[in-house]
Amino acid sequence: MAIDTETDMTDEEIDTFLGGHETGVLSLARTDDPYAIPISYGYDDENREIYMRLVSTPDSEKREFLNSTPDARLVVYDESDATYRSVIAVGTLEEINPADLTPDQIAQYGDAKRPLFEIWAEGKKDLDIELYRFVPDTLNGRRTEIDRSGD
Repeated sequence: MAIDTETDMTDEEIDTFLGGHETGVLSLARTDDPYAIPISYGYDDENREIYMRLVSTPDSEKREFLNSTPDARLVVYDESDATYRSVIAVGTLEEINPADLTPDQIAQYGDAKRPLFEIWAEGKKDLDIELYRFVPDTLNGRRTEIDRSGD
């Protein structure tokens, strides 16, 4: 198996890709400590913003990272036949007060479905649900075609 071609995705391809997916991996970092979690998101292709509902408990590791205003990366990827595609967004998360939401933002949060693989041992009353907007400083995508013929 060899890489046949590797190309950067255009802005339009990135927007279509992010709009067609709803889950990715959010990585947070502060000093030398990394933290990565699967998340769901909604994507606003007009403003190129990503909306997330992040659920945590008051004394969780996730809460510690979110409270430290960490640098963030969101990775969304897929594989279809011999094509791999990935988009990486880099920037800082911004917490949004629900009272300040616009109708357009409410629609984006409605697209941020909680993925089925999130299972919580704690009762719902013990969970903090916070809204975040992620306006990437950089947004890059790559498409890789693989030659599976082995030749």
